[in-house]
Amino acid sequence: MAGRLGIIDWGIGGVSIYKLIKEQIGDVPVTYLSDTGATPYGKMSRPELTARLDSVIEYLKGRGVTHIIIGCNAASTAIPHLADHAIPVDGVIVPATKMAAKLKPTKLGLIGGRRTVVSGVYRRLLKAQNIEVKQRIAQPLSALIESGDVVSETLRGEAKRILAPLKNCSHILLACTHYPAITPLLRQLVSPQTIFIDPAAEMVEIVRSAGMPLSGGDTFLTTGNAQMIRSSAQKAFGVAIASAESISI
Repeated sequence: MAGRLGIIDWGIGGVSIYKLIKEQIGDVPVTYLSDTGATPYGKMSRPELTARLDSVIEYLKGRGVTHIIIGCNAASTAIPHLADHAIPVDGVIVPATKMAAKLKPTKLGLIGGRRTVVSGVYRRLLKAQNIEVKQRIAQPLSALIESGDVVSETLRGEAKRILAPLKNCSHILLACTHYPAITPLLRQLVSPQTIFIDPAAEMVEIVRSAGMPLSGGDTFLTTGNAQMIRSSAQKAFGVAIASAESISI
């Protein structure tokens, strides 16, 4: 089956999914779009976010994308309201809740951005699986990681504060694709028995089942600063982006 996989995120969080796809599947042709030139997705109203995503999806279709992964929890909250784009569009929230349910947590915590947590979408979906969740807004972490910071004392201090009420959870769901960049640090701040749930593994299975081709090369696009995405992806995830193209949508 011919085609290209599109990954949409406001910033570099979706690079964690990109990296895992490359490690576990191979050379799936990816067009990655970082939309940092737009208002952060978590700060848009729902109509604004829906309209923006509809425009970005149509743009990617015009560049040959045939299947889209929205690698952003805030943006994934808008998926039920998107137009019919006639290609698959998958977000991270439903796969994340399925993954959490499979693990049968006895005490589940969640860290995510403000929009993701306040929307209540995880609480509702998990409650349907008879799982209660204790949520914490971890907005400062994603901003620091987006800048390429995965080691500073400021980052550690924020992470410690955010995780303090969750440190004895059996499982903690990473409801932001930035957070896998600092999982080793997060592990130092919770019980040794705590298991972190990274939904990227479920996203890889979605891509695998789609039967994408294993050739075609990758393209990185951004509505923001092309050098910034290259630098931050390298610092946060160890992913070397040879070049990034600045675009307008």
